Amino acid sequence: MMFARRTRHPAALAAGLLLVAALAACSSKKEAYVERPVEQIYNHATDLLLDKKYVDAAKEFDEVERQHPYSVWATKSQLMAAYSQYQASKYDDAIITLDRFIQLNPSNRDVAYAYYMKALCYYEQITDVQRDAKMTEQAMKGFEEVINRFPNSIYGRDSRLKLDLTHDHLAGKEMDVGRYYLNRGDYLAALNRFKMVVDKYQTTSHVPEALERMVECYLALGLKDEAQRTAAVLGYNYPGSLWYQDSYALVETGKSTEAEASKPGLFRRVIDSIPFL
Repeated sequence: MMFARRTRHPAALAAGLLLVAALAACSSKKEAYVERPVEQIYNHATDLLLDKKYVDAAKEFDEVERQHPYSVWATKSQLMAAYSQYQASKYDDAIITLDRFIQLNPSNRDVAYAYYMKALCYYEQITDVQRDAKMTEQAMKGFEEVINRFPNSIYGRDSRLKLDLTHDHLAGKEMDVGRYYLNRGDYLAALNRFKMVVDKYQTTSHVPEALERMVECYLALGLKDEAQRTAAVLGYNYPGSLWYQDSYALVETGKSTEAEASKPGLFRRVIDSIPFL
C-alpha cells in the first residue's frame, strides 16, 4: 500500500523555523549571562585593562554594575569603564558614562577626576586649527569647570595648563581666519580677527603675529598713525621678536625685510615718544 507524502503549508513551516530561531536566541542569551562574584568580574576587567584590551575592559566594568549594582565596586567600576572607553578613543561613550557618574555621585571623592576626565575627552578631540573649534570650546569649558570646582586639586592645576593650550588653539583659529581675510584683501574683517586675538587671548603665543598683522591691515587701509602705534606696542612688549622687525620695516619702508628694519627712522622716534617707555 502506498501512502501519500504529507506536505506542510509554507507559512506554517516558516513560523516553525522562526519559533526555533527565537528559542535558540533566548537559550543563547541565557547561556551568555553567568552570574559571577563581583571581585572576579572586577579583577578580570582590570586584567583586560592592563592588557590594553580597552573595549573588553569597559564591557566587563559595566558588567560589575549590571550584576552587582549596590556593591561598593559598582561606583568604582563606572569610572573605570569611562577610563577604558577613553583609552579606546571612544570619547562620546566615555562622556556619557562620566555624566552619569557625576549625576549619581555628586559628592563622591572621585568626582573631581570625573569632571577632569570629561574635559580630557573633549581635549583629545582637538585637531588642527582649520577645523571646527567646537571641541576646543567644550574642552575649555570643561577645564574651567574643574578649576572653579576643585581649584586646589591636582586636576585643577593640570587643567590650568591645558586651558592655556586650548586658548592657544582658539587664538590660532582666529589667526587662521584673519589670514584668510588678509589674503583676500578684506582688511577690515582681518583686522577684527587679529584684534580679537590681542584682546581675548593675551597670554597666547599668537599675539606678536596678531599685532604685526594689524600693522599690515592699518597700512593697507591708509591708517598710518594706527599702524605706528600698534607697531610701538609690539616693539615694547616683544622687542626681540621677528614680528617686531617686520612691523618696523613695514612702517618705515612698506616692505617686510630685516635689512630695511635695521635702519633707524620714524618708527624709532615713535617708540621713544611713548611716555611709558
